[in-house]
Amino acid sequence: MTDTPDYYAILRVRADAGQQEISRAYRALMRSHHPDVDGGTAPEGELLRIMQAFNILRDPERRAAYDKQRAASAPQAIPVRKVHTRGGTSGHTIRITPVRWESGPWS
Repeated sequence: MTDTPDYYAILRVRADAGQQEISRAYRALMRSHHPDVDGGTAPEGELLRIMQAFNILRDPERRAAYDKQRAASAPQAIPVRKVHTRGGTSGHTIRITPVRWESGPWS
């Protein structure tokens, strides 16, 4: 797992958000979290996280690199199935095997 924060969650936008939506979210968050406006009640570092997220997501090249890194570190689903024995299931034992889509009842 990586230590890279989720910049989309920080700016509160979807991953497929356009540049205009990202800019609007950034400006709204800056207005509500800026120390001159809120009197310094925002959590320490929150303003810096917002600025860092916008810095990455506003540049198409940096955003593409971030999205690629994010996709590479996402957990991947591994197909599993329960192992059945003659006496029923074998408790919590699972067997991980490759899925052969070419064969089965659907072929």
